[in-house]
Amino acid sequence: MSEILHSRVDGPADGPPLVLLGSLGSTIEMWEPNLPVLAERFRVVRLDHLGHGGSPAPEGPYTMARLADAALATLDSLGLERVAWCGLSLGGMVGLYLGSERPERISRLALCCTSSYFPDRTAWPTRIAGVEADGTGGLAAAIVEKWFTPDWAAAHPAEVARAVGWVADSPDDGYLACCRAIEAWDHRDRLGAVTAPTLVLGGESDRSTPVEPHSRTIAAGIPGARLEVVRGAHLATIENPEETNRLLLEHLRD
Repeated sequence: MSEILHSRVDGPADGPPLVLLGSLGSTIEMWEPNLPVLAERFRVVRLDHLGHGGSPAPEGPYTMARLADAALATLDSLGLERVAWCGLSLGGMVGLYLGSERPERISRLALCCTSSYFPDRTAWPTRIAGVEADGTGGLAAAIVEKWFTPDWAAAHPAEVARAVGWVADSPDDGYLACCRAIEAWDHRDRLGAVTAPTLVLGGESDRSTPVEPHSRTIAAGIPGARLEVVRGAHLATIENPEETNRLLLEHLRD
């Protein structure tokens, strides 16, 4: 039986459906800075990844295909056949997978601070070993330190603490299974199969998935994709909601 993810729906019931799926270690709460603007026009469906937030954390292994299948099963349960998709980091990888492998389900793609491949994969065994040793709580602060620029983090301590809580509260097994899915991820040879109009958003200060090579590789590989670089680090949608909301609305309304 297909796994159903935790979801929350906002916006007009007759609005065009837009799915938001966030980063490894986050929950649906990460989209709160973007929700008021997007929900004015769209029926916004926020999802928690498998093994995160309110979603089930079944035994691994997880693959990008399994994460995508869980998302599609959830959309099916909501009666949504074709959706626009905005994903950040791991959520962007899932969207990228769906864009090439299930193109009939995706009308438009926005891929934020994400990757089709990690040339240096050494970070993932290190992350996995750290979580195995100390749990998500032991690494949460160090992980979130890369999510925001130092100046923004210093000015928004409550938001940073909340993000640390998302990671620390993630079940160890679910988080680890998602890490292993990312460690194995290489979708470069499928970029050309994406047919949905695609916006690639990169954070100019992103240390987790830097614009060069991550955003540029995706934008160069997807036919007709548009690349925009915005102020902010890995969670640029939180750090810079005004600019990211403007670009998302512009792309999704076309």
